[in-house]
Amino acid sequence: MARPSTAGGERTVPGGTVAWFDPVSGIAGDMALGALLDAGADLEFVIERLQTLGVDGWRLSAERVRRNELAATRAVVDAPEGHHHRRWRHIRELLERAPLEDRIRGRALAAFEALAVAEGQVHGVPPDEVHFHEVGALDAIVDIVGVCAALESLGVDEIACGPVAVGKGTIHAAHGVLPNPPPAVGYLLSGHPVVGVDIDMELTTPTGAAIVAALASVFGPVPPMTLTSVGFGAGTRDLPGRPNVTGVLIGTPATETSHPDTGLDGSMAAIDGTETTTELVELATNLDDVTGELLGHAIDELLAAGALDAWAVPIVMKHGRPANTLMALCSADEVTALGDLMARLTGTLGLRARTVVRTALERHISTVDVDGQTIRVKHGPHRSKPEWADVVAAAEALGRAPADVAREASTSEQCNPD
Repeated sequence: MARPSTAGGERTVPGGTVAWFDPVSGIAGDMALGALLDAGADLEFVIERLQTLGVDGWRLSAERVRRNELAATRAVVDAPEGHHHRRWRHIRELLERAPLEDRIRGRALAAFEALAVAEGQVHGVPPDEVHFHEVGALDAIVDIVGVCAALESLGVDEIACGPVAVGKGTIHAAHGVLPNPPPAVGYLLSGHPVVGVDIDMELTTPTGAAIVAALASVFGPVPPMTLTSVGFGAGTRDLPGRPNVTGVLIGTPATETSHPDTGLDGSMAAIDGTETTTELVELATNLDDVTGELLGHAIDELLAAGALDAWAVPIVMKHGRPANTLMALCSADEVTALGDLMARLTGTLGLRARTVVRTALERHISTVDVDGQTIRVKHGPHRSKPEWADVVAAAEALGRAPADVAREASTSEQCNPD
């Protein structure tokens, strides 16, 4: 399957539904599958497609787990076949005779072909003669075909991927001790962005690398899109200092004039004084077991980490328990990092994400002088207001009440020139 080139920072996607993988802690086949199931892919649909392979001796299930306090879905493949060796041509025949949808078959063939070429480069043999070893085991076949079926379940038309995290040191494989990342991963990700992580573990496997190398048309930051779901797929082990998950964002390419979640179709630009209209993501989690101090700290930390805004709303949960909804506003490419931070700070077991449209009105800043103290004033189309931090600092320096200083700054001729 030919893929469009991503050289030169290409970030656009042609259209339809997009899946952007975030391998911030690497990617493996089961992690990619878990992420798609977490984002809403139908497990039964995936299992039914895998059954068309006509191969017995496997079971696929999904379980909810936590990795460094981040809730995720782990795809569990029970395949006692173990390290059965298969050549690429045998796997190709298996996929070609299975009654799969064309797109599922085509994507699976593309992933295995990329893997065969990479392994052939590693071992100096033609791709058709490559023995896949661990990658050819039944669990890996289930992973790759399962990912392709999950993409179909979600109606994904285009795949994109962020920079791929890789570990360091060495790993143990069927061929003995290998450098980390494995040579096949290096060949597969050649020409694509990778990020080294100071962890002596195999973060990205050949199977995971083959999936994104063969299927992703874009590598880089999140392409502009309207989010419809978010998922996290868990690895088997915990990692020191970071959640062992692969993230995925599902959405549709964003346009400047279409906002399907609001039905506004760009009409917010008609608001008097509008300067920009931007699609953002609103993260939220309900909390009934945190203190006010912890909630305030979480808001401060989210803002410091790059959230455009963060706040808490009092609610009542089941059994009449008083609680709060912690919310943060951010750009799409900050969802994974801020969602992870929100989970670690609060210990929540789940997060929600939805696309919102923010309209920013025109504004500018001027300064006024109050008894020798400089105070910034923010001006919008309908109101001018002194910056409160400057008001408090001036009040402390002058020994006056903040309300008096704010009133004088607001009524200054410099604030409201004729």
